[in-house]
Amino acid sequence: MLKKVAIVTESFLPQINGVTNSVVRVLETLKQHEIEAMVIAPTSPSPKHLGFDVHTTTAISLMQFPVAMPSPAISKLLDDFQPDVIHVAAPFMIGAQAISWGQRNSVPTVAIYQTDVAGYLERYNLSFAKPVLEKIVGGIHLGATLNLAPTNEAAEYLRKISGGKVEVWGRGVDLDLFNPKNVGDVETQVIRSRIAPPEHKVIGFVGRLAAEKQVHRMQELFDLPNTSFLVVGDGPERERLEALFRGAPVTFTGALSGLELARHYAAMDVFVHFGTEETFGQTIQEAQASGLPVVAPNVGGPRHLIEHMKSGLLADPSQPQGYRYLVAQLLASEGLCRELALGAARSVEGRSWSANNAKLLQYYQEALAASGALRVEQIELA
Repeated sequence: MLKKVAIVTESFLPQINGVTNSVVRVLETLKQHEIEAMVIAPTSPSPKHLGFDVHTTTAISLMQFPVAMPSPAISKLLDDFQPDVIHVAAPFMIGAQAISWGQRNSVPTVAIYQTDVAGYLERYNLSFAKPVLEKIVGGIHLGATLNLAPTNEAAEYLRKISGGKVEVWGRGVDLDLFNPKNVGDVETQVIRSRIAPPEHKVIGFVGRLAAEKQVHRMQELFDLPNTSFLVVGDGPERERLEALFRGAPVTFTGALSGLELARHYAAMDVFVHFGTEETFGQTIQEAQASGLPVVAPNVGGPRHLIEHMKSGLLADPSQPQGYRYLVAQLLASEGLCRELALGAARSVEGRSWSANNAKLLQYYQEALAASGALRVEQIELA
């Protein structure tokens, strides 16, 4: 029976990214189901979250991102907590330690593949190290009882590099927070008036400002007539992007959350995403739920979230003006914008976090059953 879940994550609050958001939503689900939990993470603004203990580890800063370091204290925390299942989010260093602890103690581990770490190396001109890192990441996931990838494509890749058991578990979206009704909110209109004059269309992006997001490609859109631009998020690329975009009608807000974030989505007319290394693309789902036509690259996670010409537009990122051409199409046709906005909102119906995480609880039970069967087999062979 599932009573206690330990979450070991490579990212947590106050860091805002897909891994953190997913972990926070999982904790909400565990709270609703009265399942005891604890968190081990590199950072936390508080020793408690939703009443659950949060234990921080030693971490080093790498490109403004805290990287957690393994330590005996992590094993001691797991020893004391005695979880039924360990949820390992985007496993790398402390995730690998948690999976090893699970193997030694016959506790099932569910590893969540969320970040294409090996793929990022190409973005940072470190392609030569990709085979080595793929071997490391594959070895980590091979040790888990069950691995969960966000799309079928990501699952196939993980099977290829790890050989472990992999299933598909996507991400939910807060359909109450992100929805088209926010457009009529008075605060949304105030935000929009600060961003752009009344005759302008607002083209926006939401996400971490890091090199792999390729936000610099927004400048390909700057000569489109009657347009203003909105960049929501923070990260190591922000200063460079602000310098690059200087003189263009671009508003940078920094990282936002909650209703403030939802209202900034609602203040947009078109959402653009440029990252080609996304395993999923959570902000694309949030934009779709907000009723926005979305333009994103036809690779990785985005092509699993967008049906071209029905719930968004998929661009060829290899074309220098690939995004510009599609955004211009939208700006030239109110009818196409309305059609894609409706299709976007319909595409995320049924993807609430509640529905999404109900599947996760089933996967926990599968991992428990698999681990129990393995223990029986080991006893019989002894």
